[in-house]
Amino acid sequence: MSALLNVSQLNWRTSHTCILQDISLTITKGEVIGIIGPNGAGKTSLLRCLINQNNILTKSGLSGSVHLKNKNIINYSTKELAQHFALVMQKPDPIFALSVQDVLKMGLLPHKSIFSLESDHDRGKINNALSKVGLLHMLNNNFATLSGGEQQRVLIARALVQSPQILILDEPTNHLDAFYQHQLLHLISKLNITVIMTVHDLNLASSYCQRLLLLNKGKLISDGTPEQVLTETQLHNAFGLPCQQKVNEITGSTQVSFYLPETQHANNTSTVNTHHE
Repeated sequence: MSALLNVSQLNWRTSHTCILQDISLTITKGEVIGIIGPNGAGKTSLLRCLINQNNILTKSGLSGSVHLKNKNIINYSTKELAQHFALVMQKPDPIFALSVQDVLKMGLLPHKSIFSLESDHDRGKINNALSKVGLLHMLNNNFATLSGGEQQRVLIARALVQSPQILILDEPTNHLDAFYQHQLLHLISKLNITVIMTVHDLNLASSYCQRLLLLNKGKLISDGTPEQVLTETQLHNAFGLPCQQKVNEITGSTQVSFYLPETQHANNTSTVNTHHE
């Protein structure tokens, strides 16, 4: 299958910090990819480069290239990129005094002219997207009055309205309770489009991503299936804590449990329980 995105020797250095180091990878259509790693590993920075956010690839200190469908991404217009990518970031731009419906209408703009009238098809897309995130009943609510989790779900719905080929998400499960974490990641993983997201929870990433990219100190340490990436040695080196890898008996997914070394010692000397959860 031909590459949808191709990243070649991507480096990003400032006067004091190396943010990304010699990252190369290929992403094909339909993959669901999770980017994982400790704080400061370069996860969000890599996302910004993949979409050339604010023309970041043309700034000093950055080298390498990102190609979208064999064309350098710096040669795409902003509107062309919006027709390919939908983006949900941790800290979205402020949205003042808009209803939920108005926020979702923003997702229609990349595919319509500025004077286009809203159609029944458009309204259907908005209602369908809100239904998928469980918020159709809030269609006319003011966005600013919603909880953080509700706002996150609205922004994901807006991304669905945009009908992207590639969905980019930065920590999409932030502010969500367990039910909506699983509901949204299940929805995202079944969209039949390319999805690239940073995920803080390694076990959620393992459950819903086909492929994981492990970053540490700006370097791509491992790239593969959850079982290949979430090894005890690699995670210990990246996060500084020992862990145990096992298979979830219900879902069959690879799962990991971190523990403090002194906890291991205490459990090993206990006559009650020697298994680490």
